[in-house]
Amino acid sequence: MAASNVNVVVITGNLTRDPELRTTPSGAPVCNLRLACNTRRKEAGEWVDKPNYFDITVWGAQGESCATYLEKGRPVAIDGRLEWREWEDNNGSKRQAVEIIAESVQFLDSKPADAAGRFTPQPAPSAVGAGRNSADDEIPF
Repeated sequence: MAASNVNVVVITGNLTRDPELRTTPSGAPVCNLRLACNTRRKEAGEWVDKPNYFDITVWGAQGESCATYLEKGRPVAIDGRLEWREWEDNNGSKRQAVEIIAESVQFLDSKPADAAGRFTPQPAPSAVGAGRNSADDEIPF
């Protein structure tokens, strides 16, 4: 019997920078996000938050939506998979990275108010996912 592999990531956190949208040479849109997610642990008897940072890649129309509606500080939930990649930089050094390839991105709050207190409307529901039912994307907390 063959062993089966599972590669699933579900993570929530806040964006540490604005989304970066680019297009591949073949014309496919791809958006890069950076997410901070805290881990709580005890140090010297006190609970402290330790931030963890994750690189997220979002492809296609979903990536375009992220670039349009998200900005630094916004909380999001990501459902995806881990991907390891290796490349050689301009100096000939081998580089490695582990990133999360998003299958779906859910916006967890409405866009913040501007300086005058006006809110920018968001698409409803705020789940962005390819071929997924928004009821399936709800987080139970």
